[in-house]
Amino acid sequence: MHPSVHAATAPDTPAIIMAGSGAMLTYGQMEVRSNQVAQLMRHHGLKRGDTIALMLVNCVDYLAICWGAQRSGLVFVAMSTKLTADEAGYILADSGAQLFIASASLGAVAAAASGDVPARYAIGGAIPGFADLDAVLAGMPAGRIADESCGRDMLYSSGTTGRPKGVRGPLPEGALEAGEALTGLVAMLYQFGAGMQYLSPAPLYHAAPLRYCMSVHRYGGTVVVMEKFDPEAYLALVERYHITHSQLVPTMFVRMLKLPEDARKRCDVSSLKVAIHAAAPCPVDVKHAMIDWWGPVIYEYYSATEGAGFTTITSAEWLQKPGSVGKAILGEIRVLGDDDSVLAPGETGRIYFANGPRFEYHNDAAKTASVTGEHGATFGDIGNVDADGYLFLTDRAAFMIISGGVNVYPQEAENALTLHPEVADVAVFGVPDAEMGEAVKAVVQPRDMSRAGPELEAELIAFCRARLSHVKCPKSVDFRAELPRHDTGKLYKRLLKDEYWAQPA
Repeated sequence: MHPSVHAATAPDTPAIIMAGSGAMLTYGQMEVRSNQVAQLMRHHGLKRGDTIALMLVNCVDYLAICWGAQRSGLVFVAMSTKLTADEAGYILADSGAQLFIASASLGAVAAAASGDVPARYAIGGAIPGFADLDAVLAGMPAGRIADESCGRDMLYSSGTTGRPKGVRGPLPEGALEAGEALTGLVAMLYQFGAGMQYLSPAPLYHAAPLRYCMSVHRYGGTVVVMEKFDPEAYLALVERYHITHSQLVPTMFVRMLKLPEDARKRCDVSSLKVAIHAAAPCPVDVKHAMIDWWGPVIYEYYSATEGAGFTTITSAEWLQKPGSVGKAILGEIRVLGDDDSVLAPGETGRIYFANGPRFEYHNDAAKTASVTGEHGATFGDIGNVDADGYLFLTDRAAFMIISGGVNVYPQEAENALTLHPEVADVAVFGVPDAEMGEAVKAVVQPRDMSRAGPELEAELIAFCRARLSHVKCPKSVDFRAELPRHDTGKLYKRLLKDEYWAQPA
């Protein structure tokens, strides 16, 4: 259960195909590439437990580089391509990276951020002060290093609520072929196995795309990687490559559902056996529409980079429990009240997972302590568990609005407004209000910016009030050409909220 095994038994099987360029690595080619990367790590004196960092756009060598670090026993930090030089420099320094590989298209940020990192490599072009990775790897031996061991990723939180923190787990012990917890989990839940065709539409630096693509490689499947998500291109790729498995986020569902009907029906998606979604809340009506379109192949899970817990739900279960993110199969769910008491089924509070895998935030014991305790660990979400053990998420604790003493969860209004045909994206949060303490505000990215104005504002407020209590609906709507949303689907709501709280009430 390692790509080196498949390189020996099926070397000509495609391991990676880039959807846009068509660039490809077979398992035999990826084995050579990852071995050369491992040889380079040892050339620089890097040993088990040392750290490297990557800031790469989706490219054909991305996963091969990760496998090279993995078989070297290294910790590899996959960094966002959206970072500023200050943010990237912080992660490089905090992680202790001793080697840094960056895409040439990100050269300005990479060069400014690289600081004291001793070894720097560019891929896809030149960066001043960086060596050419392709040229250096060409001179490296293609054989396996003598002291292989299992490395792992250390991924940084997205920073939606402050400075990102590296989520660090222990280095795996045992042979490369032994596999990891996720390897068995995806086989059990999602039918991962030989011959699978997996379409990855998201940036590979994010936890789920990176880890699931590497799990596909453990089973000898083919990963088709989109350089950038496009709804019509995604559907065409499913048909072209007879995709059996994929993982998406709800915003991708929304964009596909808003395509013209002829565009949605143009491509055959019947090869899909499993379409997984996670990372952000999915409006109930959106998920109903996807199941109606694709059939009962939609699977959902709830977890986080920290990995302290994991819930899962099938289409059939979800139709019986609309809105649920499933039952726990890793960790025991506990819902805590404001006094840290464990609440009864149906009561809403902070979600914790007890008895799950341990983790820590790199270089931040205080942060680790703030989200862990006698009841396990929390991802920062609010919700409840029904009598059958199914978890329902209400919102993130950080974004709860207290208006006139009433708790308002903005996710409800966001889910409602997402369904309006003129809404391309939406964020709802609390803003200062002299009388109520906080007022509910919506910031909308309209499909047509020329429609932005008082008329559309009134239409959206009325649309929301027809579906929710007026207390939960925005009192006002502002419009922006684009919202600060991560490519993985996560909304940087804090950035918007901070703007409004910096203004006088």
